Amino acid sequence: MEHSEKAAFSPISVSTPPFSYSPTSSSSPPPSHHSSPTIPPLPPPPSSPPPVILSPCAACKILRRRCVEKCVLAPYFPPTEPYKFTIAHRVFGASNIIKFLQELPESQRADAVSSMVYEANARIRDPVYGCAGAICQLQKQVSELQAQLAKTQAELVTMQCHQANLIALICMAKEPISQQPQLVDTTCFLDETNLGSPWEPLWT
Repeated sequence: MEHSEKAAFSPISVSTPPFSYSPTSSSSPPPSHHSSPTIPPLPPPPSSPPPVILSPCAACKILRRRCVEKCVLAPYFPPTEPYKFTIAHRVFGASNIIKFLQELPESQRADAVSSMVYEANARIRDPVYGCAGAICQLQKQVSELQAQLAKTQAELVTMQCHQANLIALICMAKEPISQQPQLVDTTCFLDETNLGSPWEPLWT
């Protein structure tokens, strides 16, 4: 009986095979504290940008035509300033404006547009003389201002001369008395009591 109880409570030894790691195993390796930094995946190639829809320039909008990419009028007549092309188109015409700009280099086109807009404004205000009338009016104002300037300069010179004379008179009035000519006292020659006393020994 005791032998059977000892046999029932005898320890059972289980043999476990040693752990081996192979790269082909499906189990993940244990995490390491000194693992190499992971390289982030490359971003996907950018897709083609969407087409930019530009509003037509003021010239093409007024002329009711399609504004192409290399429109000659677009840099100088933006859609926010339609009055510029309206005035220039009224006097010169769209075909003439395009012809003028094509004949000039790009560095001079902005000044040419400003000149055309100014001249068109002057022609609308004064249909007879136009820009020449404004130039004549400005030249007249310049001549009048030059005459006023010459008159003012002459008055200034005259005032400076008067001021110099006044200062000279004031300086002469403030000269010290010692520098003025002294008068000789002749009262001694008119005293009757003293007139004959110095000559008495000569008559004795």
